[in-house]
Amino acid sequence: MSIALRPSACPGLLRIVPALDGGICRIKLTGGSISAVQAMAVANAAERFASGAIEATNRANLQIRGIGGEQTALIDGLLEAGLGPQSAAGDDVRNLMLSPSAGIDRQMLFDTRPLAEQILATVQRHEHFHDLSAKFAVQLDGGEALAMLEHPHDLWLSAFERDGARGWAFGLAGCPTDAPAGSVALQHGHDLVVAVLELFLDLARPEQTRMRHLLAEQSTEELLARLAERLPVQAITGWRRTSGADVLHIGVHPQAEAGRVYIGTVPPLGRLDPTMLRGAAQLAQAFGDASLRFTPWQNLLLPNVCQAHAAEVVQRLEQLGLLCNAGQPLSRLIACTGSAGCGKGLADTKGDARQLAALLQRHGQVLNVHLSGCSRSCAAAHTAPVTLLAVSPGHYDLYFRDAAQPGFGALHARKLTIEAVAALLDARSRSPLDA
Repeated sequence: MSIALRPSACPGLLRIVPALDGGICRIKLTGGSISAVQAMAVANAAERFASGAIEATNRANLQIRGIGGEQTALIDGLLEAGLGPQSAAGDDVRNLMLSPSAGIDRQMLFDTRPLAEQILATVQRHEHFHDLSAKFAVQLDGGEALAMLEHPHDLWLSAFERDGARGWAFGLAGCPTDAPAGSVALQHGHDLVVAVLELFLDLARPEQTRMRHLLAEQSTEELLARLAERLPVQAITGWRRTSGADVLHIGVHPQAEAGRVYIGTVPPLGRLDPTMLRGAAQLAQAFGDASLRFTPWQNLLLPNVCQAHAAEVVQRLEQLGLLCNAGQPLSRLIACTGSAGCGKGLADTKGDARQLAALLQRHGQVLNVHLSGCSRSCAAAHTAPVTLLAVSPGHYDLYFRDAAQPGFGALHARKLTIEAVAALLDARSRSPLDA
């Protein structure tokens, strides 16, 4: 793949972006899925050509950090493992999120994986779609219980069923829990995605890289009218996607097939080392279907494990340093790279998160907390219940999620130490006003 890559601040497989701790390579995974053999190739590449730091991202992809001078050797090894795009220009546009339990979820209405493969082939094959921003993203929701429904996407499709017929509800620049803009029949899912992408590229100016930018000037109704000229779009009323349990990505959970489970395990703060990834891949080979699935919660699943082997697999995962219990505070914390690896980071977010986890453990608290080294919020595309925004080394502003407030939510306190944060969260949880 020798064609020139377009300039972008976003890393890709073929575009390694510099950071304080070395180069970053982002490996985009189809539906978050990676074979055990491919996972071992990632582990080997991180070990041989980088610092060994492997990150699970909030779009269910992988990143290798700390890449040195042997970038070509690293890229060639990953391409040889089948982890690259169909063409170099198609790497940036492979932004399609599925449920981590697509095809195996007991609640799913539709297996989204075949449609996802069709969409990804289309956007890579047609040069027109290569003009999309590297951040332009689509979500396919098959109605699974395990689904990230809080990440905004430029286009989302959510399966629904009415009167025995299935279709896709869809929306623009939002989340599946928003009111849908319209619907199409199930067989028109691919046509809908293609039509929306073409319409966006036809109407958006170069600086309007996201659907929300276009909607700031043109109404949803105007776009829907244009869309209806290309395929049969219908209104949908009285339907809303509901959220499932918030910890289905951690621990042992039954699949649609009787006797089979998936096991969700959390790399502490989203970061694996080669031994962890290699070990998880070997367990997937021995007990699962020789694949791993990464999730938007920055963890991974081992699917298709025989229920009788679940306890043994959990024990072995924990021996690798992975977390399988949602009751462990560290399993519920997310943190960006922080000042240790990012020039924009104002604090050592990962170190501070470990300190906070230990303090929460002491207080008997398990909370979903996001530590962000700056306002860009790279570790979380959604608003967490509690956000700590770094303002200086070891000090954070504290926000609580509030639907009426944009961004991180309502500012509660400024310039807190981690000890003060833990004490405040503990006191708040014990207050009868918050019970």
